[in-house]
Amino acid sequence: MDATTAPHHIPPEMSQYGEENHIFEIMQNMLEQLLIHQPKDPILFMINHLQLDNDNVPKIVILGPPASGKTTIAMWLCKHLNSNLLTVENLIAKEFSSLAAAARKHYQINKRVPSMQLVRLIQDRVSEEDCVRRGWILDGIPETREQALMIQTVGITPRHVIVLSAPDTVLIERNLGKRIDPQTGEIYHTTFDWPSESEIQDRLIVPVGISELETAGKLLEYHRNIVRIFPSYPKILKVISADQPCVDVFYQALTYVQTNHRSNAPFTPRVLLCGPMGSGKSLQAALLAQKYSLVNVPDSLIMKVLSERLNQQDCIQKGWVLHGFPRDLDQALMMDSLGYKPNRVFFLNVPFDSVLERLTLRRTDPITGERYHLMYKPPPTTEIQDRLLQNPKDAEEHVKFKMDLFYRNAAELEEFYGQALTINGDQDPYTVFEYIESGIINPLPQKVP
Repeated sequence: MDATTAPHHIPPEMSQYGEENHIFEIMQNMLEQLLIHQPKDPILFMINHLQLDNDNVPKIVILGPPASGKTTIAMWLCKHLNSNLLTVENLIAKEFSSLAAAARKHYQINKRVPSMQLVRLIQDRVSEEDCVRRGWILDGIPETREQALMIQTVGITPRHVIVLSAPDTVLIERNLGKRIDPQTGEIYHTTFDWPSESEIQDRLIVPVGISELETAGKLLEYHRNIVRIFPSYPKILKVISADQPCVDVFYQALTYVQTNHRSNAPFTPRVLLCGPMGSGKSLQAALLAQKYSLVNVPDSLIMKVLSERLNQQDCIQKGWVLHGFPRDLDQALMMDSLGYKPNRVFFLNVPFDSVLERLTLRRTDPITGERYHLMYKPPPTTEIQDRLLQNPKDAEEHVKFKMDLFYRNAAELEEFYGQALTINGDQDPYTVFEYIESGIINPLPQKVP
């Protein structure tokens, strides 16, 4: 049952589930936090910031087709988990935000928010104090595989993903019964939630976009996208039938999000990912962190902060995945001398031409913030194409310089990490992930003397 077809009040029998407040760490937007707080001791500030405990805070994604009830379930979970609901609508409604204002303007015209703007809005929101303390629930986001990859790449990792499912015929029938009160905005249903007051009944109207043909079109688009989103969340995704009473759907969802996932790794992984810029290290780190509950340590941390982070209990118990560091033999020797020894090292091998193709053809729309790729995701109109800009870091000269720097140090790193595995990074990211995962769960091959 959709939020528009469900009862407006949470059933009283659900009150047995108490509200919990938790504190968890957040590692995104470290630079922004430093600029906001301007601490006298930035190193101490970052250490303290990284020492927040986030083990038990809800990080939930709820997906489902139109009229499946995902918004109702998301709202009820927020109530009982004392968490924060994140939707496209409330993300773009944020006041005093130029980013939200631009997204709002685009949404009013096109009925959608560019993926890059949406991800940036989510990043900003989850870094706010209430989300830091009480967690978050994403309602209907991501909508596409591209959004799922972008969200993972910036380090936003859900612990539980729920996908609601019901036959299209049931969903179309539900949608056809929706009615809206133009005065209050409340949504009712001719079968499931009809108002008792005749005054309200008389003023209800049929909302736009719920005809059988329109709903069928939305369902077709949803089915096309959801099958490509599924691989983004291995081991943490649960499908729940929405073709049952809403209360039953809620109980199943609540039971699932209150479970803790155990790592599937046969040991405590300490993973090091090496590779040139554009090789996909950050995405692979996010995928590993998500599947094995590892701590994803960004490459921007200096050695002192990194040392503090790796000594924390979650890194010791769960393991860690580090990418972008060490960059040369001196840094590797420093890590080793401090006792931070990875037990799996992967080098992502991507041909020079492929890296150039990946990076130098990237463009950004300065108006919407949407990112394009001239080969893989070209702009839809010539008007957009004419205003696209290239990040100076993606210029061919800069990419060549960074690639040359990496390969000058790579040989020494490969020799230092003698048990390292080399993987072809020039393929679909989930294929790369499967090879990395195989290298983790299987014993290392014996080197022939």
